[in-house]
Amino acid sequence: MEYIQSLVGGVLIGIAVVGYLLTHGRVAGVSGMISQQLHYKMIFQHSSFWFLMGLMVVPFIYQYLQPLDIQLETSAIWLVISGVLVGFGTRLGSGCTSGHGVCGISRLSLRSIIATAVFMCAGFLTVFLLKHIFA
Repeated sequence: MEYIQSLVGGVLIGIAVVGYLLTHGRVAGVSGMISQQLHYKMIFQHSSFWFLMGLMVVPFIYQYLQPLDIQLETSAIWLVISGVLVGFGTRLGSGCTSGHGVCGISRLSLRSIIATAVFMCAGFLTVFLLKHIFA
């Protein structure tokens, strides 16, 4: 029964990215949207601002409606380092997992398929190294 939440989440992500593409003619890549926000003077008037706000606010609403017990087993410094590395990777890979993995693969973009495979392999390798080699 736990898979139902994942299925519903995936469907909602699909609806959101298709809706954004149909209404704005752009893929819903989060790193690209953040980059747009850094270049606009009137950020509240740009659609990507509201899309990003939804991404940040909805988890808090969900947490209020369906409390989750999430425990982080790492220090804040590792979270900051991870965030910086992910930011660097999105610039290096010309996009993030939402742009390449959700939007690019659904459009059968070879570049996005390769980028997503690299993201996944890097993630698998990182988890293996941190859990088995550096533990």
